[in-house]
Amino acid sequence: MRTDLFDFALPEDRIALRPISPRDAARLLVVRPDGSLEDRAITDLPALLRRDDALVVNDTKVLPVSLHGRRIGRGDREPPISATLIKRLDGSRWQALVKPGKRLTPGDVVRFGAEGRVCFLEQLDATVESKGEGGEVTLGFAFTDAVLDQALAERGDMPLPPYIASRRDVDEQDRSDYQTIFARADGSVAAPTAGLHFTEPLTAALSKTGIALHRVTLHVGPGTFLPVKTEDTEGHHMHPEWGVVSAETAAALNAARRSGGRIVAVGSTSLRLLESAATSDGTLSPFAGETALFVTPGYRFRAVDAVLTNFHLPRSTLFMLVCAFCGLEVMRHAYEHAIAHNYRFYSYGDACLLFR
Repeated sequence: MRTDLFDFALPEDRIALRPISPRDAARLLVVRPDGSLEDRAITDLPALLRRDDALVVNDTKVLPVSLHGRRIGRGDREPPISATLIKRLDGSRWQALVKPGKRLTPGDVVRFGAEGRVCFLEQLDATVESKGEGGEVTLGFAFTDAVLDQALAERGDMPLPPYIASRRDVDEQDRSDYQTIFARADGSVAAPTAGLHFTEPLTAALSKTGIALHRVTLHVGPGTFLPVKTEDTEGHHMHPEWGVVSAETAAALNAARRSGGRIVAVGSTSLRLLESAATSDGTLSPFAGETALFVTPGYRFRAVDAVLTNFHLPRSTLFMLVCAFCGLEVMRHAYEHAIAHNYRFYSYGDACLLFR
């Protein structure tokens, strides 16, 4: 399909720079199968779902992988360098996106600082081992394993998406704001943002209503924010992301569906992982590995009956996914309604509940 079909104009003031407090005070736009819309709230979720429905959340944990430092050891000049770590290769090596990449060549050393923080380790140095064609570099750190993890925790910032980080400084509040209450499996460089709306009172209300909550893990990569730059969606290649659906979770979800419950994915990450783990008849199997599933209109959904998700970027794979779920014209109308009625967009914004 033509990529420009998924474009839309969004006023800049609709982009949320901070989450609402409490988290479950966010607004919720409900999109029914017939395309009708309802303006509700996240706290209405127990009433909008049914007993025996199964909510599936992503329990990945975002790492503080945004680093700032300077190149050292090549003359008197020490130009500033920013790096976002995107994929761990082993105990001491990461793939990273760096700015400005042209300042670095293999063999260079970057020293990452921690101005304004109390750090218990010496400086964190990394050597540029190689540069890839896509602009990514491989960094070999002086520390390894748990010691490197501690150094990153002390020096790193949360990797907020560019539409937030370009408009305000990342701060300590983001360390909690940009993490779901389900986070326990280290590995993401972006938050599964639909899960940010959940609070302990909301999960208790869902449980009391008879709506079960199940966990899967998909480590979110930086490609989640990238617009599709090809003129046709067929020319776009997804970045693979690693995920797990346990045998226990697969069995519980299959049982829920047999009893008449619906599978409700919390976020596009949970949806893509469940669809990757589903057989042709919709049965879920245990899964552990990478998925690069790219969902566009025409995709036949097998596992997921409804999805809770935030409002997404134009021309993004995430907006294409929701258009595949509900229909292109339905979602364009829903987004027009959301813009007209002052819904807050993107990672720290409001949400929509989509029924297939």
